[in-house]
Amino acid sequence: MAALTDLTLAEAAAGLAAGDFTSIELTDASLAAMEAGRALNAFITETPELARARAAESDARRGRGETRGPLDGVPVAIKDLFCTEGVLTTAGSHILDGFTPTYESTVSQNLRNAGAVMIGKTNLDEFAMGSSNATSYYGPVINPWRADDGKDRVPGGSSGGSASSVAARICFGATGTDTGGSIRQPGSFCGIVGMKPTYGRCSRWGIVAFASSLDQAGPMTRTVRDAALMLQGMAGHDPKDSTSTPVDLPDFAAALTGDIRGMKIGIPKEYRLDGMPEEIEALWRQGVEWLEAAGAETREVSLPHTKYALPTYYIIAPAEASSNLARYDGVRYGLRVPGDSLDEMYENTRGAGFGAEVRRRVLIGTYVLSAGYYDAYYIKAQRVRSLIARDFDRAFEEVDALLTPTAPSAAFALGEKMDDPIAMYLNDVFTVPSSLAGLPAISVPAGLSREGLPLGLQIITPAFDEERVFRVGEVLETASSFDTRLRGA
Repeated sequence: MAALTDLTLAEAAAGLAAGDFTSIELTDASLAAMEAGRALNAFITETPELARARAAESDARRGRGETRGPLDGVPVAIKDLFCTEGVLTTAGSHILDGFTPTYESTVSQNLRNAGAVMIGKTNLDEFAMGSSNATSYYGPVINPWRADDGKDRVPGGSSGGSASSVAARICFGATGTDTGGSIRQPGSFCGIVGMKPTYGRCSRWGIVAFASSLDQAGPMTRTVRDAALMLQGMAGHDPKDSTSTPVDLPDFAAALTGDIRGMKIGIPKEYRLDGMPEEIEALWRQGVEWLEAAGAETREVSLPHTKYALPTYYIIAPAEASSNLARYDGVRYGLRVPGDSLDEMYENTRGAGFGAEVRRRVLIGTYVLSAGYYDAYYIKAQRVRSLIARDFDRAFEEVDALLTPTAPSAAFALGEKMDDPIAMYLNDVFTVPSSLAGLPAISVPAGLSREGLPLGLQIITPAFDEERVFRVGEVLETASSFDTRLRGA
């Protein structure tokens, strides 16, 4: 039974279609793996009864000769930022204690409509604010990969629980959200595929908001093909979300031709950072060689405003967070800490309910939106954001896609960088620019560090060209032959 969890999502779908096993058998294998992997702390809420009920529904459909597609009957995990009807939703925060939505997010509903079986809600950095999954009220998530020193590694953040659960073969895929790299960076750290679609490709309705102009849902899987299949089930226009774009939904898996001959791949010179580890630089060079061997042409391009991306992001994202998190006041739902007055109740509730990182970002955001600083910081950051997006537009006049590293390092030890917010924020240096521009990007596991930990390469393409993201990503995946089986665990 345990061997079933070694299948990829595509293999699991094929096995279900062939009648090699049932969804109940597949789900029981995932639930057993979830129980065995509890030390990873990847899940906040486990939903075994719900999972078995939905698996039974899938098996009943197949018994009638019906199917809802490749996700039908396949166990997946849902990041605990997605509201799920009748199931606790916490966003990794104390302030949402006891919050059980009466509605379902559009993305998780789309997956449910496709027949996917939710086995639980995964842990995350509180309100998706973090790069290590160490800020969760429910404790840190552990990366299932181990280095020679035996220290626990972070899985990356904020979608660390989803990344850890996929890497540990607990589920066949998981949802994540990406605001500045929160799908791709944990994908790199955990040796899995993390894909951020174009902003507006997936509905944000029912996702607990962090930064509304940046948040985007995406799939986390063990292969590029799996990511294409999962995104197919997640995406689509949603009239309930004003930022959801009414564009046609292509067949993403059909784009996986393996043929990138004649494609032009840009190598942004600004992504070569001072002090970047040689192993990251070497893997990047190797990625160039792999794409050239597959028939692509590579050339250097310039994204001159890249150096301003991180400070721009850490003005805009906290500003939007401070506005979005104003709704958590102890009055309508979640935690309430009494006080002698209404104002004191607000203060007590927010002081006890928000962790240190969330409080830090709310304070930053409130500051940059305040009178006297709004023009100097927030408006200026929005102007720089436009310049960053324009850089990408000009680059894509010359090339079809960009190749960069995903993260500036392999997974670091649990507890490191927690006392230095700037060092923690630098983990997003390669992922933030494309987030600010709203572009699709994918992280593909491509090699190992000297310590035996995964390293990823990132592909970025123009907006709504996820097909090209997947095509180039699969070529990288094939060339690297990365073995996703855990070593040192």
